[in-house]
Amino acid sequence: MTFSAKTRKRFGQHWLKSEAVLANIIAAAELQGSDRILEIGPGTGILTQRMLPHVAELLAVEIDRDLSERLRSQFAAAQNFQLLEGDILQLNWEQIATAMAGDFPNKVVANIPYYITGPILEKLLGTISHPNPHPLSSIVLLVQQEIADRLCAAPGSKAAGSLTVKVQYLAECEIICPVPPKAFQPPPKVMSAVIRLRPRPFPDVAIDAALLERLLKLGFGSKRKMLRNNLSPLIERSRLLEFFTTLNIADNVRAEDLSVTDWVALSNKMLEEGYSP
Repeated sequence: MTFSAKTRKRFGQHWLKSEAVLANIIAAAELQGSDRILEIGPGTGILTQRMLPHVAELLAVEIDRDLSERLRSQFAAAQNFQLLEGDILQLNWEQIATAMAGDFPNKVVANIPYYITGPILEKLLGTISHPNPHPLSSIVLLVQQEIADRLCAAPGSKAAGSLTVKVQYLAECEIICPVPPKAFQPPPKVMSAVIRLRPRPFPDVAIDAALLERLLKLGFGSKRKMLRNNLSPLIERSRLLEFFTTLNIADNVRAEDLSVTDWVALSNKMLEEGYSP
């Protein structure tokens, strides 16, 4: 049984209640008996209780003190349940591993607060230059639909941006299902979606990750401008256009038109020619 609880706006709380969405999350997580799950913001425990019978260990991190007390009571009899009261963004991986008897989690399954989606993604994946040293096998998250579209966007789409490239360099991304506002109590004002990320090394490695990160920052600095203009602080336009020709990139390309592979190829070509951060 789950318990009811008042939501707190400062924590971005919306309780998921849809059995269909819960089933989709569980299916996407592909739970195994050996899994060590990290759940961020378990809230009322509605997802927690569905995962516990199928995994070796589940660590829930909850920032709300009242919810933490009730979760401890609710799952007191579950020997594979651990709870850390605190802010996931303030915890390091060693603290998380210590709470899991020395083991790092291999999967994350969570309905996360939308207002900290970006920082949570960076926490779980790391960055291009500093990937998570303890990579997860999969990450299943309930996020805002707009973010889901951005993470999984194809080159040339309106949703594509720097976050698209950064995340897709670190993980395979897919949208599992849309989630309407009525699936929550109280309903949010936006559509949501369940996504799954599978962290992995990108097939085409950026030789200088810091250079790639700088290119992305400059390249997406103004989406209305062509890429050749956005990158002008780093490289002369004529030289850049030579690189475009070599790499089969159109002269009038915009940042969102390039694939992750294109960005890596451009970064590596510039490094080869002596350009650096």
